[in-house]
Amino acid sequence: MQRVRTKICGITRVDDALQAVSAGADAIGLVFYPPSPRNISIDIASQICSVIPPFVSVVGLFVDASRQRIEEICQRVPLGLLQFHGDEPEVECSAFRLPYIKAIKVRSDHDVIDAEQRYGSAQAILVDTYKKGVAGGTGEMFDWSLLPAKTSMVPLILAGGLSPDNVRRGIRAVRPYAVDVSGGVEREKGIKDHHKVIRFIEEVSRG
Repeated sequence: MQRVRTKICGITRVDDALQAVSAGADAIGLVFYPPSPRNISIDIASQICSVIPPFVSVVGLFVDASRQRIEEICQRVPLGLLQFHGDEPEVECSAFRLPYIKAIKVRSDHDVIDAEQRYGSAQAILVDTYKKGVAGGTGEMFDWSLLPAKTSMVPLILAGGLSPDNVRRGIRAVRPYAVDVSGGVEREKGIKDHHKVIRFIEEVSRG
């Protein structure tokens, strides 16, 4: 079975980025969404990127941001991948020089299939918990049985309330390409708990 990749999202500090990479993270996520407690400035994002070694992806997360804002960040921060968590149509997601992930909030067993059809140019579909008025980072799980058996070649990334205590169950239930965690490995919003990060990645490797 193919190895499940791990993304540690909501990184706000250089030290947390280094710890995530040291623990074996395949990717880190930087949030560019002002309402989020994990939102960071371009300057901090650039500092974090400067310490990331080769072969670790840096993902920029956006929620219905303007094209001008995304282009500004892409010019100043060496991102490798974009992640869209809002209502962005495919034409907007694919308008940049970087590949992208489209996040969806799962409410029914049709959501993933619909997203794969509407976002055929996406590198992956990220499935997250639906909570009215919340773009993501709810810290709550959703019903994994709503996810259909995969028939598409589009990789699936499992998110939504994952933690060291449940990620193995999620992997066994969903068989995703990757898992994405933020709040489940924090000691407070935006600040990672290094022991939780290590344990999370260890649990993924055992999944």
